[in-house]
Amino acid sequence: MIFTVAIDGPAAAGKGTISRAVAAHFGFAHLDTGLLYRAVGAKGGDPVMAARALTEADLAREGLRTLEAGQAASRVAVIPEVRAALLDFQRRFARRAGGAVLDGRDIGTVICPEAEVKLYVTASAEVRAHRRWLEVGGDEARVLAEVKERDARDMGRADAPLKAASDAMVIDTSEMAADEAVATALAVVAARLGR
Repeated sequence: MIFTVAIDGPAAAGKGTISRAVAAHFGFAHLDTGLLYRAVGAKGGDPVMAARALTEADLAREGLRTLEAGQAASRVAVIPEVRAALLDFQRRFARRAGGAVLDGRDIGTVICPEAEVKLYVTASAEVRAHRRWLEVGGDEARVLAEVKERDARDMGRADAPLKAASDAMVIDTSEMAADEAVATALAVVAARLGR
């Protein structure tokens, strides 16, 4: 069975938690596409060459979940040649047998516009910054400023800006517990699968 679930949204909205839960529940493969960009940013040097040479082993590199790696990812993600180099990898993963869940910023709009399910997971910048601060610590006001800066960069880039696909189900997790958000997503996918 080929079945793609595309989950988009800004940083710390809960899309990773939801994506992992959906993949586990339905037995689908999961790809956090942000790791691709984090790995390219972490490699340093020429980002286009790094993207072209990226392997699955690069996705297991230490430190890819840090705030610094996220900022590096956002900076290299605005480079059209980097995005093009990673496009085929993501599309092949999405259409693999057995189903796939991909989460990122442009899955439903660019990578997999044909996805059977599209979700857009969001929350207020303040809620997302607080969640990120709980993960990484530091100065919470600085984390909020970085979240807003990243949102502006991700939503304002010319190539594949972050936005909800026109046919995506929007899940605002600002005032939702994680299990409630996961249950909402599971219900949407189950309905599309006819279960």
